Amino acid sequence: MASPAKSFVEVGSGNHFPLENLPYGVFRPSEGGDPRPGVAIGDLVLDLSVIAAAGLFNGPLLSSSTCFSQASLNAFMALGRPAWKEARATLQKLLSVDEPTLRDNAPLRAKAFFPMSEVKMEVPAVIGDYTDFFSSKEHATNTGTIFRGPENALPANWLQIPIAYHGRASSVVISGTDIHRPRGQTTPPTGEKTPGFKPSGLLDFELEMAIFIGPGNELGSPVTVENAADHIFGFVLMNDWSARDIQKWEGVPLGPFLGKNFGTTISPWIVTLEALEPFICEAPVQDPAPLPYLTETKRTSYDIPLQVAIQPEGETKASVVCRSNFKYLYWTVSQQLAHHTINGCNLRSGDLLASGTISGPEPGSLGSFLEQSWAGTKFISLEHGGTRKFIQDGDDVIMSASCQGEGFTVGFGECRGKVLPCKPY
Repeated sequence: MASPAKSFVEVGSGNHFPLENLPYGVFRPSEGGDPRPGVAIGDLVLDLSVIAAAGLFNGPLLSSSTCFSQASLNAFMALGRPAWKEARATLQKLLSVDEPTLRDNAPLRAKAFFPMSEVKMEVPAVIGDYTDFFSSKEHATNTGTIFRGPENALPANWLQIPIAYHGRASSVVISGTDIHRPRGQTTPPTGEKTPGFKPSGLLDFELEMAIFIGPGNELGSPVTVENAADHIFGFVLMNDWSARDIQKWEGVPLGPFLGKNFGTTISPWIVTLEALEPFICEAPVQDPAPLPYLTETKRTSYDIPLQVAIQPEGETKASVVCRSNFKYLYWTVSQQLAHHTINGCNLRSGDLLASGTISGPEPGSLGSFLEQSWAGTKFISLEHGGTRKFIQDGDDVIMSASCQGEGFTVGFGECRGKVLPCKPY
């Protein structure tokens, strides 16, 4: 059994950010200053602009790059996998317990490291476009059964294409941002023709993960399913907040709009594919076989345990309401990306592609309250008292994910948001 990598930075047992992880984010010091790229290590953030200014990114692909002096990660994302690997190798060496360059340079260390408690995290990229897929067979079957009955649970095309909708990039927010309850039109009350207009009474979470695009593709030039991984910079956790009553009324014929675009929360740290390599696993078998452009030579996914907890206002403890896993997804991220571009659509660095709600086969793995309460027909008991059918004002929704390796943990931190009352109209 290989020993876990050692850093001169203290990384406690179970910490999400050991030397094996090194996720990227964008932060600014709490006392002020411009946003800048950073890497998480233990309970610290390493300022990559300081490391770059010191000339420590001295490899052939990064020595002359200004990507770490930017206010977002877009420029670094655009450089591609060879540059990402060069940066990772440099950082793992600089942070290792046996490397003196940073370890023994006290002035540089004082300038380069910030406690996580003393930084403010930002959305890590300028997101030009955001697409949300619908890739969990269990979630699609559950929601289809709720709305159309078991005989018509899956749409006719669901097993043939990775279905998606175009989301709103401007309302993607970083973990810790409060979400105000949205208002909008709802289905007319029984016997009436005029729709309701009110704050949503059926506010929901959706447990998802999302990928950030690295290098884009030219307009008219699709990305193949086998080359898709070279366009994926890394993963974040995501909560696709959903107002189910607004969504139901507007959903025909064009699908989600105001029921979704009022807020989407992502975790601040982007975990790279290299960090997730130890957790590669088989993806679910697909039947029927997809068309050739979606057929993978080797179907793999990632074994990433996921969790959702609800902490009501005034409570000191959160209640776990869902335990799921990324590996349940029927359509892989490579298939999602290949399908997104097969018509010639051009993706750009920093674009965000989300998985859709990740539900599993067990009752405790359902990734939304819509499924757990079966459209509000039953209550969900919270671990520490109380019940829910949907999210109430004051609820803090906390998503987390972590993979357990041999003596180390690769985690994503938290994706959390508190629901506040609807603003006055």
